[in-house]
Amino acid sequence: MAKVTIDRLSKQFGSSVAVADFSLEIEDGELVAFLGPSGCGKTTTLRMIAGFIEPTAGTIHIGDEDVTRMPVHKRNTGMVFQRYALFPHMTVSENVMFGLEMHKIPVAERDKRVREALDMVRMMQYRDRYPRQLSGGQQQRVAIARALVIQPRVFLLDEPLSNLDAKLRLDVREEIRALQRDLGLTTIFVTHDQEEALAIADRMAIMYDGKVQQIGTPDALYERPDNIFVADFLGKMNFFDGSVREPGRFTTASSQQIVVPAAGAATRKIGVRPERVRLEGEPQGPNALAGVVDSAVYLGSILDVRIKLDTGESVSSQLSNASGHLRAYAPGTRVHACFQPEDCVVFSE
Repeated sequence: MAKVTIDRLSKQFGSSVAVADFSLEIEDGELVAFLGPSGCGKTTTLRMIAGFIEPTAGTIHIGDEDVTRMPVHKRNTGMVFQRYALFPHMTVSENVMFGLEMHKIPVAERDKRVREALDMVRMMQYRDRYPRQLSGGQQQRVAIARALVIQPRVFLLDEPLSNLDAKLRLDVREEIRALQRDLGLTTIFVTHDQEEALAIADRMAIMYDGKVQQIGTPDALYERPDNIFVADFLGKMNFFDGSVREPGRFTTASSQQIVVPAAGAATRKIGVRPERVRLEGEPQGPNALAGVVDSAVYLGSILDVRIKLDTGESVSSQLSNASGHLRAYAPGTRVHACFQPEDCVVFSE
């Protein structure tokens, strides 16, 4: 296991910039998620760390060693691919052993490591089966065992759960996190799924258009996004356009007054998370925006209610699934969308 230091890493394909000036330090034993939409540069960055793509500029260190130009097989990183990349003509044991053979590990040691790796992912009983005889979740566990069996300094995962169904994704996600913690592995996890990143990461790097938008812990990024992209990409947020005409008061484009903290003259947009918006029959608190229920969508554990304000804007409120909520917020019901000033996130121009 080792610290990973990425310094001003960039990659261009012709005139197209895939990654621009990426810098990040990942501590020994830390799990960092690269999160962003398709084409944002997260997988390209991961592949540069693994050695499959050569950077245009910048450096990569694993521990104290500069691996920027080092061949893949000398970096000692274990990688799990989106599509598993198992050899169809090899059994589970042979797939897991393959990396050990490439590293010229003695035969007796190979057998021991394969057993340990398959035990870790609960696949020892399937050691003689071929990939075609396994489910998607089982194949992914084999891919994880193959990456871990070489005892990598860094564990790299490229969208490892995207081909699994919802329930299985949750199970395998929890297994990956438990293994990572138990082994103390420095890990980089690439995903476009916000919930996945929030649940699994110690820190996240939000990427867009080849650039890092913000780096931080899941709660810091969710509660205090640096910009509109991060706020909008990481969960849902209600936005209001407008300006500050007097201290502590934001005036929306429709002349709605909202009390906000620490808003300056450059403020042009504010946001509030749907789960911070309470629905009341009468105005309560400093921010109580009048309107009617436009729709109420049942999502199991929550009710997603959209309110059409009297000023013409729409606001979403997410309520916990309490008895009677669905009937209480039928379309056309008159309500006030209420939230506290400290629930507002302020964005500069």
